[in-house]
Order: sequence, then C-alpha cells, then structure tokens
Amino acid sequence: MDAPRPRPILITSIWAEAMATLVLDNRALALRIDGQALAFYENGERRGSLPIKLLERVILQGDLSLSAGVLTRLAENGTAVLMLSKRHSRRLAVVLGPAHNDAAVRIAQAQRLFDQAWCAWWARRQIAAKTRAQVRVLKQAMAKRPDCHYPLARAVTDLEHLCSHMDSPQQPPSVERLRGFEGAAARAYFQGLTVLFPPSLGFTGRSRRPPRDPVNACLSLVYTLLHFEAVRAAHMAGLDPLLGFYHRPAFGRESLASDLIEPLRPHADQWVWRLFQNRTLRAELFSRDGQACLLGKTGREVFYQHYEAHFKPVRRLLQRQCRRLAAYFRQQGTPFLEEDEA
Repeated sequence: MDAPRPRPILITSIWAEAMATLVLDNRALALRIDGQALAFYENGERRGSLPIKLLERVILQGDLSLSAGVLTRLAENGTAVLMLSKRHSRRLAVVLGPAHNDAAVRIAQAQRLFDQAWCAWWARRQIAAKTRAQVRVLKQAMAKRPDCHYPLARAVTDLEHLCSHMDSPQQPPSVERLRGFEGAAARAYFQGLTVLFPPSLGFTGRSRRPPRDPVNACLSLVYTLLHFEAVRAAHMAGLDPLLGFYHRPAFGRESLASDLIEPLRPHADQWVWRLFQNRTLRAELFSRDGQACLLGKTGREVFYQHYEAHFKPVRRLLQRQCRRLAAYFRQQGTPFLEEDEA
C-alpha cells in the first residue's frame, strides 16, 4: 500500500483515505518513520506505508508498537492522534500539532468566561440547536416507523414545548435553567429514540460508564470521535479547547469541544440507528465484559468505514464554526493586546 487510494481500504486492520484518516486496530502492528512516510510492520514484515503529509488524523486502538519519534513526526505534520483503549474504546490521550500563535484569540475567549450574559447566549444557542435537531430526528423517524407513531409524537410534543421556552424573547433562560431544559429534553428524546431499536438489543436509555448494550457502545464511540474532531477543529483555529461556556472549565475536560458537539449529537444518534436498522451492525458483533458491552474487532471495521464516509460534512462544519468563533474573539482580543503593548 505505497500509494493512497480514493476510498477507505483495509489491510491488516489499517483503514486509510487520501488526505484524511488512518485507523489502526491491530496489536501486531509496529509503526516506523521511513523518510516522508509512515511504514507499517506486522510481525516484523513490512506491510505498507503512507505519506505522512496526507494524514490529517490518526486513530490508534490496541497494543500497537510505536516510538515517541513517530508521534513527534505526526505532530510536526499537524496530524492529530487519538489513542483509544484496547477493548472499551475509551479515550486515553490526544496528541495535537503545533498550537496557533495568535494569543488575542485565547485572551478574549478567557475574558468571555466571566461574561454571564454572553455565556447564557452561547449556551441557549447550542442547547436550542440540539433540541431542534432532536425534534427533526424523531419526526424523520415517524415517517419511517408509523408503528411507533404514538411514543414518537409524544416525545416530539414535549421537545417542541421545551423549544418554545428556550426561544422565548421575554425571559431568556439562564445557564442554570438551560441545564434543566436540557435534562428534560434528554428524557423526552430518549423515551422516543429507544422505541426505534428492537428489544433484543436491550437499549432502554443512555448508559455511559460503562455502555451496557450495543446501541450505547456505538453512541459512546461516536461521541468520543466527535469530541476529538471538535478538539482538533478548535486547536486548528487558535481556540483553547479547555475553555467552554456552557460546559464550564473542569480538570481534564475540553469543555469548548463539549459545547461544540451538543447540536451534533442527534445527528450521530440517527446515524447509529440507521446502522442497526439496515443491519450494518448486529448484536453478534458485540461481546460483554462484566456489565460493559463491547464492539468487537469486526464490528469496529464496519463502524469506522461508515463513520469516515458519513462524517466528513460534520468535520467541515466544526472547522467552519471554530474559524468564525476565533475571528470574533480575535476582533475582541486585539485591542487588549495593542493597549498592553503600548
């Protein structure tokens, strides 16, 4: 595999797409730098290579062998690296490329953390967009599943009622009230979403640590990948991924990335539903480890190939949003820098 191809391909658990993504999920693999390429070795035998300049992101899962020099070279190239745990697909670490050098953006971003009105506006924008997206997902499901019309219609009614409160110009909700609206919306939404999946999957609502059924295992993985995309987009735009406005800064959490993906979660939920609806993913592709439900290696091959094909527009949307947000902060932060330098 010495030249990239236009579509994702699989060789010894390697997925690659020109100018995009490399997913490595094979414990027998070793990664080495070979000139301007990343070379793959399996049991000591070279299996292929890819030009480093073509890689935007690399996802590593399992006990792969690589050196700090490989990570350094990828970072120098601006390639973001996401490391996932071997079986549970939990995020272990993220390696990003060089940071943006415009301090004005981060100064203004940090200042907005203390602007309660701005934080409330931002939070309302993100959560209202998420709730409207939840309504769209359930309405589209109603057209495909008339047998589920009643529970879906009831959930839609509850969500539209919450939307009307969030959109009220007379009394815009505070961040604290928005958290209550979001929790109520989540309850209504998942009561509708669960009826779309066959009872054999055991999906009765959202469970996180650990995910207890195949649907939740996929939701956790796709949310992890979306969060990684948001961290990368924020970093590329010069924003600080740690400084969020709805999700307040917390130790070890990229809160801005959490803010950014809120409106995208229903889109991811709908995608997961379609994977099961079309039987692209099936119960036999999952296993159990205590209370945790795990997506097996064959299932991960299917999952990643479909994820890469489906979420390209979402990446572009996140990058565009981050550029716009950074441009706004840059305009706000530049006068502060000029005054300080004078």
